[in-house]
Amino acid sequence: MSTSRRSVPLLKTLITQRTHRRTVTYMPRPGDGAPRPVTLIPGDGIGPLVTNAVEQVMEAMHAPVYFEKYEVHGEMKCVPQEVIDSIKKNKVCLKGGLKTPMGGGVSSLNMQLRKELDLYASLVNCCNLPGLPTRHENVDIVVIRENTEGEYSGLEHEVVPGVVESLKVITKFCSERIAKYAFEYAYLNNRKKVTAVHKANIMKLADGLFLESCREVATKYPSIKYNEIIVDNCCMQLVSKPEQFDVMVTPNLYGNLVANTAAGIAGGTGVMPGGNVGADHAVFEQGASAGNVGKEKIVEQKKANPVALLLSSAMMLRHLQFPSFADRLETAVKRVILEGMDRTKDLGGDSSTQEVVDAVIAKLD
Repeated sequence: MSTSRRSVPLLKTLITQRTHRRTVTYMPRPGDGAPRPVTLIPGDGIGPLVTNAVEQVMEAMHAPVYFEKYEVHGEMKCVPQEVIDSIKKNKVCLKGGLKTPMGGGVSSLNMQLRKELDLYASLVNCCNLPGLPTRHENVDIVVIRENTEGEYSGLEHEVVPGVVESLKVITKFCSERIAKYAFEYAYLNNRKKVTAVHKANIMKLADGLFLESCREVATKYPSIKYNEIIVDNCCMQLVSKPEQFDVMVTPNLYGNLVANTAAGIAGGTGVMPGGNVGADHAVFEQGASAGNVGKEKIVEQKKANPVALLLSSAMMLRHLQFPSFADRLETAVKRVILEGMDRTKDLGGDSSTQEVVDAVIAKLD
């Protein structure tokens, strides 16, 4: 057989492969490719290290975003107005952890941001990552937490010396809003079940109102299974059989506890992405609050784990309608974890933040 005849099947194969690669994955609207401004708050502790990691990776992959950086620290009395204005203008923010002083009457800047921007839903995705050994497998939990009221309302006062009263506020409006968000998330992401976490056996009016709102919303989504679980039983079930949970919707305090517990089960707070979203604005940060500021020793050694914030920035890219960039970033991070050569101490390695960043950049396709 002549060389020209042998090359015909090979040519057909190459044409087929090239045609397959040219499938349309995203059809943009005019102007969608314009770079988007994002407010960046490095924050305290490990925050500057991990936000710098995101900046390096975004630059390496030529992502269509640019950052407006502001210095905000937990000991400040309030978030500077110019920062609030920047987030309101850009609609999107990426932030490191902000340290909240214990006691002393200093309010949490994280809570100030959530209330000022009405970031009513906190979303943390806790799932196993290939190559990262954990006690439980097949964990894929999304914790959706009401972010603006409950025990975090900040309504405390001293009745008489030695007696402090702290108010837990639950409203039907906020409960229905977070329930709708949870069911809508489940519906759009092909999730099968929503579990409401509560303590209505004791707080019959407050958590009872939350449950009533969830039940009403559940009737509008017949294709999604709905169930309820008391928060103490929920914690026990999480550590014994976490694979039974899918989407979890919770009031404010319970959500913080459940999200951090689920994060620890699925691989640690250093690898769990998250975000806070409202009708108009979104702030992306490390998903679980435990360890988001880190210890001084980690900061000095520059060995903070950047994975959680890198995955959160992938969520941000998807939110900005840049899905291909989000996929590239997520794939690169997961390949680094799978290979296991570059891991920080919390994941069983001894790599620095910069070494993990370099490895992720090397895996970008």
